[in-house]
Amino acid sequence: MRLLILIAAALLAAPFAGGARAQDYPSRPLRFVVPYPPGALTDVLARALGERLSAALKQPVVVENKPGAGTLVGAELVAKAPADGYTLLMATSTTLGISPAMYSKPAIDPVRDFAPVSLVGSVNFFLVAAPSFPARSVREFIDLVKKNPGKFNYASVGSGSPHHLYMEVLKKELGLDIQHVAYKGSGAALLDVISGKPEVMFLDFSVAVPNIKAGKITALGTSAGKQSVLMPEVPPISATLPGFDWQAWQGVVTTAGTPPTIVSRLNAEMQRFQNTDEFRALLFKFGMEPWAPNSPAQFGEIVRTDMGRWAAVVKASGAKVD
Repeated sequence: MRLLILIAAALLAAPFAGGARAQDYPSRPLRFVVPYPPGALTDVLARALGERLSAALKQPVVVENKPGAGTLVGAELVAKAPADGYTLLMATSTTLGISPAMYSKPAIDPVRDFAPVSLVGSVNFFLVAAPSFPARSVREFIDLVKKNPGKFNYASVGSGSPHHLYMEVLKKELGLDIQHVAYKGSGAALLDVISGKPEVMFLDFSVAVPNIKAGKITALGTSAGKQSVLMPEVPPISATLPGFDWQAWQGVVTTAGTPPTIVSRLNAEMQRFQNTDEFRALLFKFGMEPWAPNSPAQFGEIVRTDMGRWAAVVKASGAKVD
């Protein structure tokens, strides 16, 4: 009987203990895992976020770089962390959308293993072409490739990258016959595109825009469904192909099972500084467009939707890691 009383008391006390932990949060430093190497855009963004979160929460936020396995090394670490809000992940659409679809047995489940906190911003990609390429618009690009099946090539920074998969979406939806040439980075790929072989590729804003403005490449369109805030003179691909809307986003998640009060606290603090002109200007500097205000529920819905979209594209492209 005494044992039953003790068990009942423990069960009754458990919710209150969790509430107390949430109420005291945070009482020690936070760990902010970045699944990319130091110096990458995601790393720079995470450090800017960590600095502001630290000031808001009055606790140190320690950034740790854990790259590997298409960002899944760092993601798995956070997925297996205690569900107490002290371990955060700088998540991207690659981490929670593309990479899991690339593996037959992925190390994480983006929906099951994480609690979304807040989306931060998105990166628009530009469909660009060599100056010698005859097309000067998305419509001209489509018509030219259709009239010359198998003649042209497109570059990417690797199989399964957004640069690769965005073009695969176009190929599938329009029946385009254009060949993929994979590189190990944007530098070498861009140099070859500038020279005219391969002729086209998708490039993220930070790499594309300086070269577009310098006249080294021609901008045909952008991947996001809406007009770019940062370069509005370039029309979205959706103006020619309705429904085409692909962006690479960045956001913060924590371990699944973290108390909702802690998730809400983190979201509230992030929304507070994300909605400032100062932070928006910082995102523009990084070549990103703000994604605020947003709630954990809204972020979670985007993750679920993108999982399905990316899985379908990856399957159609044939891209695999193992």
